[in-house]
Amino acid sequence: QTYCFCVCLFCKTVGVSYCCKHEPFEQAPMYVAVMTYLGFGIVTLFGYLRDFLRAVGLEKCHLAQEREEQKDFIPLYQDFENFYTRNLYMRVRDNWNRPICSLPGPVFDLMERVSDDYNWTFRFTGKTLHNVINMGSYNYLGFAENNVDFLKTVADKVNQYGTGVCSTRQEIGNLSIHEELEGLVANFLGVESAMIYGMGFATNSMNIPALVGKGCLILSDELNHTSLILGARLSAATIRVFKHNNMHSLERMLREAVCSGQPRTHRPWKKILIMVEGIYSMEGSVVRLPEIVALKKKYKAYLYLDEAHSIGAVGPSGKGVTELFNVNPTDIDVMMGTFTKSFGAAGGYIAGKKELVDYLRSYSHSAVYATAMSPPITEQILRALKCIMGKDGTTEGLRRIHQLAENTRFFRAKLKEMGFIIYGNDDSPVVPILLYMPGKVVAFAREMLERRIGVVVVGFPATPITEARARFCLSAAHTRDMLNQVHTHTHTHFFLTTCSSHFQLNVTWILVSFSSGAAPPERSGRYPLSEVLTEEIHLPARPLR
Repeated sequence: QTYCFCVCLFCKTVGVSYCCKHEPFEQAPMYVAVMTYLGFGIVTLFGYLRDFLRAVGLEKCHLAQEREEQKDFIPLYQDFENFYTRNLYMRVRDNWNRPICSLPGPVFDLMERVSDDYNWTFRFTGKTLHNVINMGSYNYLGFAENNVDFLKTVADKVNQYGTGVCSTRQEIGNLSIHEELEGLVANFLGVESAMIYGMGFATNSMNIPALVGKGCLILSDELNHTSLILGARLSAATIRVFKHNNMHSLERMLREAVCSGQPRTHRPWKKILIMVEGIYSMEGSVVRLPEIVALKKKYKAYLYLDEAHSIGAVGPSGKGVTELFNVNPTDIDVMMGTFTKSFGAAGGYIAGKKELVDYLRSYSHSAVYATAMSPPITEQILRALKCIMGKDGTTEGLRRIHQLAENTRFFRAKLKEMGFIIYGNDDSPVVPILLYMPGKVVAFAREMLERRIGVVVVGFPATPITEARARFCLSAAHTRDMLNQVHTHTHTHFFLTTCSSHFQLNVTWILVSFSSGAAPPERSGRYPLSEVLTEEIHLPARPLR
């Protein structure tokens, strides 16, 4: 593990420790970036050409179109905003929204579908792809399961309460199991009080407007989730974005906010709220929590911590980044998390001081207007949380936490050994592998599915245009044999899809692709031109397509 000694002035309380561990974000070589931009440029030009052909009637448009009698209206469908959908996304749409027909555990079954019109529409073949290794679900601790013995209490709650409450908590939807779960969450996190919500996304988007408003300042990490961004925008507060995990950028904004105050009037800000995530779901990086807490205290700001991906997934007993960094939970003003990942359920929570939670019970839109959490979902969270805390009389919860940590370290170390460029923290179960080029992203996803491995691939505009990637999500339910299969096929078929995608173009394009890919373990990750031209690279025995 690599440690950084130059920034430890922020974390004197814990010394030179884990909080300063370096998380590299290796940039693509210049020629890879150039070729990636060139690829997008060519596709965009062809998109304009196809739009022209559709306009003159030479090509059929399959998307919704404006009615002829409304041609003078402001465009509702065919504006530039869906240019990307029409001409780029549609060509590769088969890699997303794949329908599964089984439990999304460590393996799942996938309904096979094909397209006869270049992904505008799909039809099912009636076949099922069985036992596809699931590397895309956020089932970190494996609690999304169908074990009859484990789910007996959930079934009992369905018999007792039914499937839905059909009312808000403030009317007749407040059940005893809701209050039991809130008490257990507060106890688990080590805070005074907690409140649960039926939807994780709304936990952020509907609670942030209740905490800040006009005259307040939000300092948001540039890689924050959309739910945080939406909540900030709905609040009417001033929003300023600091560079990802960059303490110098954050402190500069804090200092300026304290010294200059609000624009024009220079009055002090009513509140300054720092919003960060525990684990960033697209990068796999972990928040530098001790340093942010130190800055928060120094400049008298508030801290909002979103632990959607970190609660249950990191820390010796699964308590998230506060436990990982040995930070006192009372130093976090607003602790938020979701039950949709590590707990195999749905919904979210807000935790902190009792005054905060009592305030949100009356002023949060999610608390006042949203339907209460479903009873079987509530019981599933209670079951998982009791297992993690050991209150079920077993050590199964701790075993799963330790298994997830072991799987994460093994998977990341093996990918690094193979020469892949990956992002994130060594303890993060979210593992992005950089692919860069859009053609490579599509080929990689399709080839992996052929080998019964389901992966999530992400590209522009969800990521920077030169940082398209595949994202693996580890689970405690994954076996070592499953992970070895993923490693083998990732290494082999990443190399082959790179070759088959670009060999017909020219040797230079191949070299550009190899520069971001996996090398044999004994190599450093770069292929000399002489080896490509003389065929000294030993490929697995499988024909190129």
